[in-house]
Amino acid sequence: MGVPAFFRWLSRKYSTIVVHCTEERVRECNGVRIPVDTSKPNPNEVEFDNLYLDMNGIIHPCTHPEDKAAPKNEDEMMVAIFEYMDRLFNIVRPRRVLYMAIDGVAPRAKMNQQRSRRFRASKEGVELVEEKSRIREEILGKGGYLPPVEIKERFDSNCITPGTEFMDNLAKCLRYYVADRLSNDPGWRNITVILSDASVPGEGEHKIMDYIRRQRAQPHHDPNTHHCLCGADADLIMLGLATHEPNFTIIREEFKPNQPRPCAMCGQKGHEIKDCQGVAREKQGEHDEFADTMPASEQEFIFIRLCVLREYLERELTMASLPFPFDFERTVDDWVFMCFFVGNDFLPHLPSLEIREGAIDRLVGIYKDVVHKTGGYITENGFVKLESVELIMQAIGVAEDNIFKKRKEDDVRWKLEGPAYMTAGQFAPQALGGRGRPGVVQNARHQAFDMRMQGRDQHNKAGSSDGQDGRGVKRKAEDSDSEPEPEDNVRLWEDGWKQRYYKTKFDVDATDDDFRKKVVKSYVEGLCWVLRYYYQGCASWKWYFPFHYAPFASDFKDIKGMFTDFELGTKPFKPLEQLMGVFPAASGNFLPQTWRSLMSNPESSIIDFYPDDFAIDLNGKKYAWQGVALLPFVDERRLRAALAEVYPNLSPEENKRNSLGSDMLFVGKSHPCCDFIQELYRGESHEVCKAMSLQPDQLIVYCIVMPEKVLKPGDWERGNRGRGNWRPQLGFNSNRQQVHLDQSAFRALGYVHRIGCAWRGIRTQMSSSIKYPATRVSSQLFGWQLALIEVYMEQPLTDV
Repeated sequence: MGVPAFFRWLSRKYSTIVVHCTEERVRECNGVRIPVDTSKPNPNEVEFDNLYLDMNGIIHPCTHPEDKAAPKNEDEMMVAIFEYMDRLFNIVRPRRVLYMAIDGVAPRAKMNQQRSRRFRASKEGVELVEEKSRIREEILGKGGYLPPVEIKERFDSNCITPGTEFMDNLAKCLRYYVADRLSNDPGWRNITVILSDASVPGEGEHKIMDYIRRQRAQPHHDPNTHHCLCGADADLIMLGLATHEPNFTIIREEFKPNQPRPCAMCGQKGHEIKDCQGVAREKQGEHDEFADTMPASEQEFIFIRLCVLREYLERELTMASLPFPFDFERTVDDWVFMCFFVGNDFLPHLPSLEIREGAIDRLVGIYKDVVHKTGGYITENGFVKLESVELIMQAIGVAEDNIFKKRKEDDVRWKLEGPAYMTAGQFAPQALGGRGRPGVVQNARHQAFDMRMQGRDQHNKAGSSDGQDGRGVKRKAEDSDSEPEPEDNVRLWEDGWKQRYYKTKFDVDATDDDFRKKVVKSYVEGLCWVLRYYYQGCASWKWYFPFHYAPFASDFKDIKGMFTDFELGTKPFKPLEQLMGVFPAASGNFLPQTWRSLMSNPESSIIDFYPDDFAIDLNGKKYAWQGVALLPFVDERRLRAALAEVYPNLSPEENKRNSLGSDMLFVGKSHPCCDFIQELYRGESHEVCKAMSLQPDQLIVYCIVMPEKVLKPGDWERGNRGRGNWRPQLGFNSNRQQVHLDQSAFRALGYVHRIGCAWRGIRTQMSSSIKYPATRVSSQLFGWQLALIEVYMEQPLTDV
C-alpha cells in the first residue's frame, strides 16, 4: 500500500533521484512484430545484475486498469501480465537474477489493512452499481442517450488474494511463461529465475528483502551487485535504503495526475459519472473513421536512484561536534525508522505528523538534538532504543497544540484566498477530454501583466467579504463543492482537543491514564515490530495493533520498559484461513461452500466478523478513501475454532491450495548451474553430497566500488529552496550530450508537420474512392517527403 504523499515529497525535495527510462520499442515490419534483443547492452547506459518484481503491483493494473478497457476474460489478463513483464525486462535487462514475488499470506499486522481494503472495495462496488442504475434511469427519463448495457460479470479484484483459484492459475501461467522465455529469448539464456508465488508466506517486497539479506550474508557475495526493484509502493524506497547496498535502483510507472478517464456510464472522457448528461458521442471525422485512431498513450517508467538519495541524506544528516564517530549507515537506519511515524501499512500515523506539513523535516531537526543529548543513535540492527524515541516524541508533543492550530489556519486561508489568479483565454485550464477549445490570447505580454496585477489585487483583498474567491472571477453557486464539509467533532485546533479525541475515537475519558498507557504500549510494540520486520524479517506472525487510531506524541511517557520481546514460534495463517480473515461475505464465492456459510449464516459463531455495512470515519479528511473503516477485529481463537468444524469438508484440490509452498528456481540449459541442478534430482542423497563436494571451496574477496557522486554543488541548495523547475536527465549517463535543433531544423519540422496534416486530409477524401493500396498512392504523391514524415511521426503513414 505504501505511504501516501511520501514519494511526491521525496521527489520534490530530492529531485535528482528521478531518471526517465530509455526504452527500446518493439518494431513491426510488414505486419510482423520484431522483438527486442535484450541480450544487447542496456540503452540506459547501465547494466543491472538483479531484477526483482513485486508482482502485485503488476497484477492489479493488468486485471482491472483504470485508463483503458478491462480484459474480457482471464486469458487476456494473463497475456497483459506477460506483456507488462516483457516490457520491464526489456528496460532493465538483468544479467544474473530475476526474482518474481507474489504476495503470500501476510502477517496479522498487515491482514487488518487488507481486510479494510477488501471490505471497502466490496462496498464501493455495490454502491457504484446502484449509482449507475439510478443515473441511467434519470438520463433516459430526460430523453438522453446512453449505450446499451453490456451484460458481463464484474471482475472482483478481491480474488487477487492467496488461496483463490485465480492465484493458483496465475502461478501455473507464470511457470509456463518462465519456461517459454528461458527456451526462446536470448536475453534470458544465462539468468537465474526465482518464482515465489502466493503459496509462499510473506509480502512480496519483504520476500525480496529476505532474499537480498541472505545473499549479503554469503561469503561469495559481490557487494557491487546492481539491484533493480520494480514496485509503486513508497515504502520500497525505505526497504531499499535498509539493505545498505550501494547500487540500488527502483523502477516504477511515472505518475501523471489528472489523466482523463472514461465515464463509467457513457464511456466518453471529459466528465465523471455524476456529471453525465447522456449526450451522444461526437463523430470523429466525416464518417466517424477516426473514432478509434487515438489510443491511450503508453505508460512511461522512471528510475529512482537510491545511491543519489544516499548522497542527499548524507548531506542532510551529517552532524558536527558529535561525542562519537559519525556513522552514516546508522543515520540512514534512524531516518528510515523516523519515517514510520508519518505512515506505514501496520500502524496509523500520529495525528500531529503529516508529510505535507513538513513532518519529516521536523523529525530530522529533533533527531539531531536527541543524538547530541543521548550520545548515540536511536536504532541498531533492527532494535530500537526507546529512551531516545521518548525524547523525540516529547519534543513533538510540546509543539502539538501549535501544529493543530496552524493546520486549521492554513485550511481557512486556502478557502478564503483560494489558489493564485486563474487566467482566461488560451492559458485557462481546460477539462481533459472536453469538447470546448480555449480562446486565443492576442497579446501574451499583456495577459501576463494582467495575471500579475490581478493576483496582487486578490492578495490585498484577502479576507474581505466581496464575494471574490481569489481566482479573478466571481464564484458561482454551482462552482462550489456539492458535498458539504464533514463535521469534525474533535476540533484539534481548540482547547480540550485531547479530551474530545479520546472520547470520540476510543469512547473513554482522557483522564483514564491506564487506557492511554495501553494504547501507547501497543504503539511502541508496533514501532519495534515494524523496524524488526524491515531489517530482520517477521518477528511475530500474530502481533497486530488492536486500535483504529494512534495516540498523541505527548502521551509517550515512561516507555523504556513497555516492550521486552515478541512471542517466539508463531506461524502464519494458511491461505484459506487468511481468506476468512480478510474477505467480506460478498466475496465468499472464492471460498469452499461450507466455509462460505460461516460468513452468511445467522447462526454462525463468527457472523459478527462480516458486517453487511460499516461506518467510515473521515478522521479530519475530506474523502472516504482517506477515512478509517471501523471494522471489528478478527479474534484468531474464535476463527480457528469455527474453521475446525469445516476443515474435513475440503476437497483434495482445496487442500492443495490451502497448503504453504516454497520458492521455485528456474535455469535454462545453457546456464552454468544446469548440470549441477540436474544431478540433484537424478542422483541419490550420497551422490548429491558428492556432487556438491566437487565444487571448489573458494573465498572470493571483492573490492567495493562505490558509485560516482552525482550531486552538483547547486543541487542541494536548489532542493532546499523548493524550486520545482528541474528536469530529470534521460538515462544514467549525466555526460550524455543533449540534442539541440537550430533554426533550419525547426523550419524542416514545420514543413514536415504541414505535409502530414495535408496527407491526412487527402487520405480522408480519397478513402472512399481508392481501389489500390494507400501506400502506393502516397509514394506517387509525395515521394521522398513521406519518408521524412514517417521518421518524424515514428510510425508508418498506413497506421495514421
